[in-house]
Amino acid sequence: MKLVTIEDNGPQRLGVKLDGKIIDIGSALNRLPDEEVPADVMDVIAGGEKALAAISGYAERLLQSGAYTDALFLREEDIRFGPCVTRPNKIICVGLNYRKHAVETNAPIPQYPILFNKFNNTLTGHGKDVALPERVTSQVDYEAELAIVIGKTAKYVSKEEALQHVFGYCNVNDLSARDLQMRTAQWLLGKSCDGFSPLGPYLVTADEIENPNDLEIKCLVNGEVRQHSNTSDMIFACDEIVSYISQHMTLVPGDIILTGTPEGVVLGYPEEKRVYLKHGDVVTIEIEKLGSLTNRMVNEA
Repeated sequence: MKLVTIEDNGPQRLGVKLDGKIIDIGSALNRLPDEEVPADVMDVIAGGEKALAAISGYAERLLQSGAYTDALFLREEDIRFGPCVTRPNKIICVGLNYRKHAVETNAPIPQYPILFNKFNNTLTGHGKDVALPERVTSQVDYEAELAIVIGKTAKYVSKEEALQHVFGYCNVNDLSARDLQMRTAQWLLGKSCDGFSPLGPYLVTADEIENPNDLEIKCLVNGEVRQHSNTSDMIFACDEIVSYISQHMTLVPGDIILTGTPEGVVLGYPEEKRVYLKHGDVVTIEIEKLGSLTNRMVNEA
C-alpha cells in the first residue's frame, strides 16, 4: 500500500494511492465515518497490519458504492503533499554508508555506522519549495537516500529479526549545507535547516519491497542525472542498521532512519567544479518502487 499526506487549508489528511489516483481517506471519513479506520498516517503506522486492513476494506467499500468518488478521488497533480511521515519521534541518519561515496569524498570506510540526527523542522513534502538559507550558507548539496520507517518497537533486535520491525520505506533528500556541516566535528548544524528533509511522496509498506538492499536509486538536478546507484552499495545494509541502532536506543513506530547517499554529490566533485544548489534548481529523488520526490530550491524570503 502507498500512503500519502494531503495538505490544504485545513489539517493534514491521510490519503491512499489506488488505481492511479489518491483516495482522500480523511475527507471520506468526514462523510462516511468508521471508527476502525485511522485518519492519520501516524495512527496507521502505530496500528500496523490491523490498521492497513481497515483502510483497505474501507477503500474497497468506497469503490464499490461509488459514493462521492469525484470529491474523494484526487489526481496527484492537484494534491498539495505533506511529508509522508508527519511526526516522527526520532530522525536518525547514517553517514558515509555507500562505498563509492566514501571513496569520492576521500573518507575511510567506516567500521561502525556513523550516526547523527535531524529534527521535525526539516520535514517537508513532495512538490514543496525549499528555501535556501542564504544568510548562513552558500553550499547546499543534494543527497538521494532510502528512508526506513519503523513500525514496531525495537530494542536489542537481531539482524535476522530487524526488518520485521519495519513498517515501510520512502524517498528522502538529505539536503546538506556543506560549509556548516564541516565547520565543526559535529555534522548536525549543516543537516538541520528548515525543509532539509523532503520526504515522500509515498510511504510504501514493507510488503511491497521484497529487498530494500537491492533498489535502484537516482538524483536528478534540472533533469540531469547526478547520482545513479543501487542500495546494494551500502556498507551497512538495512537490517544491520536497524539492529545496530536498536542496541543503543529504543526505536518506536514512526521513527525514520535515513540510510546514506551514493556517490555523485556536489561535495564529491573536485573543488573547482563544485556548483551547489541555487534558486530555481529542481531536485528529483527516484528510488525503485518508491516513486519520485521533486522539490524546487528557492531564495529565502
